[in-house]
Amino acid sequence: MQNSSDLLRNALVDVAAGIDALFDRLLAVPQDPRARLYEAMRHAAIGGGKRLRPLLVCAAADLFHVDRQLSLRVGAAVEAMHVYSLIHDDLPCMDDDDMRRGKPTVHKAFDDATAVLAGDSLHALAFEWLIDPATHADPFVRSELVRELALAAGPAGMAGGQMMDLMAETSNFDLPTVTRLQQLKTGALIGFSVEAGAILARIPAEGRRPLRGYARDIGLAFQIADDIMDVEGDEALAGKALHKDADAGKATFVTLMGIDRAREQAGLLVDQAIAHLAGFGEEAALLRAIARFVVERDR
Repeated sequence: MQNSSDLLRNALVDVAAGIDALFDRLLAVPQDPRARLYEAMRHAAIGGGKRLRPLLVCAAADLFHVDRQLSLRVGAAVEAMHVYSLIHDDLPCMDDDDMRRGKPTVHKAFDDATAVLAGDSLHALAFEWLIDPATHADPFVRSELVRELALAAGPAGMAGGQMMDLMAETSNFDLPTVTRLQQLKTGALIGFSVEAGAILARIPAEGRRPLRGYARDIGLAFQIADDIMDVEGDEALAGKALHKDADAGKATFVTLMGIDRAREQAGLLVDQAIAHLAGFGEEAALLRAIARFVVERDR
């Protein structure tokens, strides 16, 4: 039996390779004037990144013995949605970043207009891939995946959280407001990723409650770890600019709690997330390892 670090390391490699292979096929560059658009999408989507969200889809789906090819397709869709958000977040009108995943952001490598279209296209493709019968034979499963991703990505999820993040530059947010912001901006897509694995297995909503609790706790732990990294991290390892929240005067978990209490809170959230999996046995080992990874990572 693999120990948890070997299990996680192998899963990260396998899922990243599977997602890159899918992107390579699904984003094949056409021989027409749209080629630059596809090249920009490939620049953002292929190579780099933790692939945390696809990994969560696959780990949750593995609990119920779902075919890995199906969970990888859903993983590619959620990663496309995540990458779209990064492309748009990096634009000059938003966070104005030059580096992402250790390489130039899309608007730097191409131009602003191409970056907007690349993000728009990945957003649309995420739904196109989910609704394709290749993702699941059951149209009810596919429609639920589409609905849940739409909720996670829109104003009640990631986009709403990003709006709150923009408002944070000119507002004095307290801890409950910052928590809500991060539950939307970061947590909603993480929540979808975990729940999607169970949706693929046709697990009813009430049976997914432990997984929702797990996802909620690791989503917050992930963001607290990000806030700590923004203060203490290495830009070369992170592959992006750090210290931007402090420079913008934004309230974060670290500024509101202090770094020691923030680190302690992240650890408590990980323990709580793992406790939600008590009803599962060894088949949940990867989900437990991912929970620990979100606070131990250095990027």
